[in-house]
Amino acid sequence: MIYLTFFFEFFKTGLFAVGGGLATLPFLSRMADTYPWLTHAQLADMIAVAESSPGPIGVNCATYAGFHAAGIPGAIVATFSLILPSYIIMLLVARALEKYRQNKLVDAAFSGLRPAVTGLIAAAGWSVFLAALFAGGPGPFGLSYPALGLFALLLALTNLPKLKNLHPVLFIAFSAVVGLVFNM
Repeated sequence: MIYLTFFFEFFKTGLFAVGGGLATLPFLSRMADTYPWLTHAQLADMIAVAESSPGPIGVNCATYAGFHAAGIPGAIVATFSLILPSYIIMLLVARALEKYRQNKLVDAAFSGLRPAVTGLIAAAGWSVFLAALFAGGPGPFGLSYPALGLFALLLALTNLPKLKNLHPVLFIAFSAVVGLVFNM
């Protein structure tokens, strides 16, 4: 019976929590008020763990709550039911887009979305870049000289003629290894 309750509650959360992972918090708070398998203290712990773990906070919270209440099967049911509404909606949207792909209005909408998405990704990348570069180092404004040096090295490597044809994932992997080695 608890699995059915998990499915219903987390499906509802996944369906109506629009706006990102933090939008799931009111639903989780209501679950803490309604059901004995989640207290507000556990909810606070769950949010702390979910925020510090990689991945979407809503999925992390669902997994944590499901595991806490019913072990691994509970975690699977809660996580699956949270992401199921998004999956169903995306299938329906993909089918509709396939049907109307030749429509000039749909094509124009996607042509307008491409630069907007590119801008959002660039803004997020710029924020991460600034956060890494000014990570409380000894330089002016907290400039981290090792981060600046590693960025200059990566920029130089990407412009070497022999390395220009390498896949970008290799540069990302190289940067990750260097960051781990230098504890960045």
